[in-house]
Amino acid sequence: MNKNPIIPFILIMVMGIGLVFFLSVEGLGNSKEMAGEHGEGEPTTDVAFDPEALGQNSCIGCHGGNYEGGMGPALVGIGDKYSADEIKAILKDGKGAMPGGLVPVENLDAMTEWLMSLE
Repeated sequence: MNKNPIIPFILIMVMGIGLVFFLSVEGLGNSKEMAGEHGEGEPTTDVAFDPEALGQNSCIGCHGGNYEGGMGPALVGIGDKYSADEIKAILKDGKGAMPGGLVPVENLDAMTEWLMSLE
């Protein structure tokens, strides 16, 4: 008896593709219901802006792990070099190799205050 050993693999593949297709269609049909169960779909505006977290995510790559300089200038003591308005302008518009717009406009004041507090 010579049975073709590839037949079981083809059957498993067809069943898997069919299952994925069915679950995709079923999930699309229930997406609004599932979002309602988890409380999603309602905008949350109570999340506070954390300038230090943004600094850890966006700034340390160029300004160093302790903000003492790297590829970009040091941020420690930046309040001695620039005024608050100048720092806001740099954050908003960029300067040199630093791109502007990394900080949302509504959070410029908080980020500027945090940058000026770095020592």
